Amino acid sequence: LSCMVGRMSTLEDVIEGKDYSFPVEEEAVLEYWKETNAFKEQLRRSEGRPEYVFYDGPPFATGLPHYGHILAGTIKDVVTRFACSTGHHVTRRFGWDCHGLPVEYEIDKKLGIKGKDHVLQFGIDKYNEECRSIVMRYSKEWEKTVKRTGRWIDFENDYKTLDRNFMESVWWVFHELWQKNLVYKGFKVMPYSTACNTPLSNFEAGLDYRDVSDPAVMISFPIIGCSLGASLVAWTTTPWTLPSNLALCVNPDFSYVYARGPEGNVFVVAEARLSEIPGAVNKRKGGRQESLADGWEVVKTVLGKDLEGLRYKPMFTFFEEDKKDTAFKVCCDAYVSDESGTGVVHQAPAYGEDDYRVCIANGVVKKGDDLPDPVDANGCFCHPVTEPFRGKHVKDADKDLIASIKNMVPSHCILFTCTTASKVFAANVDLTVRVD
Repeated sequence: LSCMVGRMSTLEDVIEGKDYSFPVEEEAVLEYWKETNAFKEQLRRSEGRPEYVFYDGPPFATGLPHYGHILAGTIKDVVTRFACSTGHHVTRRFGWDCHGLPVEYEIDKKLGIKGKDHVLQFGIDKYNEECRSIVMRYSKEWEKTVKRTGRWIDFENDYKTLDRNFMESVWWVFHELWQKNLVYKGFKVMPYSTACNTPLSNFEAGLDYRDVSDPAVMISFPIIGCSLGASLVAWTTTPWTLPSNLALCVNPDFSYVYARGPEGNVFVVAEARLSEIPGAVNKRKGGRQESLADGWEVVKTVLGKDLEGLRYKPMFTFFEEDKKDTAFKVCCDAYVSDESGTGVVHQAPAYGEDDYRVCIANGVVKKGDDLPDPVDANGCFCHPVTEPFRGKHVKDADKDLIASIKNMVPSHCILFTCTTASKVFAANVDLTVRVD
C-alpha cells in the first residue's frame, strides 16, 4: 500500500468504476518493485536483525505450477513478510526438488522403461544424467508465475536438492538424529509401485491415476466350535491379500444375523447387509419392504461385540503355524461400515492402514514384528506362498486364488464375484523421528 501511495501524486491517478483493472494495477506495483529493487532493499535494510529461518519446501520443475502451489506460496509470502515487518531478517531462497518419481516418470516415458531391470540395463549413470537433463525444464515458467503473484523470493541464489552440499546436509541432519537416538524403525502402510519398487506419496500415487477392474469376492470363514456350523462371510476387492489374512473385523454396535439357507448352510453377516448374500432376500419392488426368500431363516441375532474373539478356520495355512496363538479371530472396530460389503472385513495388516491398526490394537501382531507379507518388491508372490501362485504378480494371481478357494468347498466357499476398482497398498519400513 505504501508503494501505491508513493505512485499516486495527484488525484488524476485515481481510476474509478468500470475502467479500474486489478490486474493492471498489480502489474504497475510489480514494475515499481522492480524499478526500486524493493525485495533486495528490504533485505539490505533488515540486515543485523534477528534471523527468521525460512526453508521453502521445493516443487518439481518438471511440471507447471497449479493452484495448490500458488496458494501455498501466497501463505509463505504472507508469513515471511510479517516476520520481516516485526523486526526480523528473512532470507528467502527458492528451491527445486530434483528427486523422486515425477522426474523418473518423465524419463521412463521418454525411454520406454518399464521397471527396475530396464534401468539397470540402461545404466544408472546414464539414467541419472537423463533425469538431470529435465529437472529444470519449466524453471522460467515457475519464476514468471511466482513473481506475478507478488511473492518476494530469491531465484538468483536458488538451491536444488541434487546439489551435493544439499544432499550431504540432509545426511548430516539424519546422522545427528541417529546419534541422539531420535530415530526408530516402524511400519507404515502406503501406496506402492511394483514397477518402480518404491512406496508412493499421495501426490505420486495420483500421477497417471486410472481406475482398473478388479474382482470382488464374498467368502465364508467357518467358525471353530460353533454349534450351528456357521461361517462368517467377508467381502473383499483384493483377493490377492487373502493368503495374508490374519483376522476378521466387525462393528461392535451393528446387529449381525445367523442366516440359514435352503441347503442348511448358516452365514453370519450384518443384518443390514443380509441382502448381499445371493438369494437370501427378495429384492424390494414397488416400495415394499425386503423379505427373506423361501427356504431362508434367521436363527440368531447378536451384536458385533458378541462376536469378538470367535476363532475361525484360516483359508490358507501359509502363516497358520507362526500366528495360530494370536491370529484367525474376530476383532471389533467402528471403522467397519454397513454401506457396502457384508459388515465383516477381512484383515491383512501388511496391506491396509485400518487392517494394521486393528491387528496391532487386538494383539494379532505386535508393533515392530515382521508382518506376513509374501510379496516381493516386484509385486510377485514369494515364500511361503506355494504354487500355483508363487512367482506370479499379485494381480495376475487373482483368478488362480479364486479358483483355489472354490475348490475348498465345503470348508470355504465363494458366494459371489464381480468387478470393482482398487489400489495396491503395502507395508514399508518407516524410519521416523521421535518428537515426544
